[in-house]
Amino acid sequence: MKSMKTLYKVIEDKTIAWFENTNKYVVLENTTADILKRLSKGISVEIIANALSKKLDVPLEKAEDFILNLKKKLYEPNNNTKKEVINDDRDIKKPSSYNFVTFYKINEVIFKISYLNEKEQSLIHPKFEHLVIDAVENFDNEFEVFINSNFIFLYVDKDYIGSWSHHDVHYFQGKFSMEIIQKIHQKKEEEWLGVFHASAISNGKKSMLFLGDSGNGKSTSLALLQANGFTCLADDFVPVDAKKQEVYSFPASISIKQNSLKTLMPIYPELATSKEYNFTRLNKVVRYLKPNNANFFAHIPCNDLVFIKYEKEAKLRCKKISKIDAFQQLIPDSWLSPKKENAQLFLDWFGGLNCYQLTYSNNEEMIKTVTKIFDNDL
Repeated sequence: MKSMKTLYKVIEDKTIAWFENTNKYVVLENTTADILKRLSKGISVEIIANALSKKLDVPLEKAEDFILNLKKKLYEPNNNTKKEVINDDRDIKKPSSYNFVTFYKINEVIFKISYLNEKEQSLIHPKFEHLVIDAVENFDNEFEVFINSNFIFLYVDKDYIGSWSHHDVHYFQGKFSMEIIQKIHQKKEEEWLGVFHASAISNGKKSMLFLGDSGNGKSTSLALLQANGFTCLADDFVPVDAKKQEVYSFPASISIKQNSLKTLMPIYPELATSKEYNFTRLNKVVRYLKPNNANFFAHIPCNDLVFIKYEKEAKLRCKKISKIDAFQQLIPDSWLSPKKENAQLFLDWFGGLNCYQLTYSNNEEMIKTVTKIFDNDL
């Protein structure tokens, strides 16, 4: 217990704990957090239970059982976890040639990305098609993507990055995107605080994250806002750095689902003729809209998280929500740095954010409300 590293952050009436051995965040009652702090200091279960029994007026035996169960649940390894499929890469050889070789330019950085077949290409290319340039001899970074023995492989600048089974395609896509932002912004993985499944919009001075379940309207709201004077920083993959806790730009296109086309086509006529992609694994059909960002090196402070939801015929509702509720919705779909210093920075950063729930049906009212949040006028 003494060697276990745990961080604590009191937010509102709860305590958020971070456990280094698992890189997990858990929301606790303050009394529970106090028990864990005492355990980590080496205080015996008997002494802690005795104090807890008197404080809560419960039998000593019941207090001891609670502490032992808590200790087992949060500190002892779970041996029943499902074993991951591990690929043996020793005999894998890179292809001698690729069927699809594409060059992408992000600001002045040129990427050569080679895909063995259409299947590999379909996992990456659609979101970055707006960045395609003609083939060049000189490029800054080279990515190679191929499938072998039902595993998808990624090499970057000749270095092996990893391989993923077909069940873990989203992890491959996340890692690919992580490698892209490291190259664009010249930051190593340990220099990032986290990556969030969100959309990020900017007014040029600060940024705002839109969060919510798939289908709630994050990307549609982002597209509407970028047509009304705001800048799209990122869609679906939002990186935040550790040094200044700023939102960094990510150059992927905005994902537009079929049910949003009627709303967006009058504003973006190009959507009428843009390619349609049917992602059967995700059960969705999408088109991609080019972001209006002219500087993919941009990074801007973030003060606000907005859980946004389009709801037909709903009256606009916007209110501040519990940070604890927001935290519990934010964490499951996020990649967060396992580094202790970054975990502390993340907790401190999150503690200073404003968290809102915004439900709307009228687009103009939504745009006005977002403007007010940016102007601290809500």
